[in-house]
Amino acid sequence: MFSASILLQILACAIYNNWWPMLSALMYVLVPMPCLFFGGGSTQFLMSRDGGGWIDAAKFLTGASAVGSIAIPIILKHAHMIETGAMLIELVSFFIFICTVLCFHQANLDDDW
Repeated sequence: MFSASILLQILACAIYNNWWPMLSALMYVLVPMPCLFFGGGSTQFLMSRDGGGWIDAAKFLTGASAVGSIAIPIILKHAHMIETGAMLIELVSFFIFICTVLCFHQANLDDDW
C-alpha cells in the first residue's frame, strides 16, 4: 500500500508534467518524526490520554504534519500551480498512505503475531 501511495505521488507529477505536488511527499517524511524523536519510536502514546510536555508536542507536530499533507495539494491547486487531477491523485495518495499507517499501527498493537 505504501508503494502504491508513492507511485500515485509520482504519477500526479509525471502525468501533468509538473513536479510541485512532490512537496507533499516531504510531509510524508515529516509525519513519523515526532513519534521517533519524542515517543521513543512507538505509536502507543498517540492514542493515550497521558500528557506531558514532550508527548503533547509530539501529538501536536504529528497532527500539524498530517494536516499539512492534505493542505499542500489544495493550496497548490488554489494558487493554480497544479491541475485538479493532480490534486485529486495527491489526495487519494494521502488516503492510501493513512490507511497504510493505520494498518501498521493496528498490527503493532496485536500481540498475537
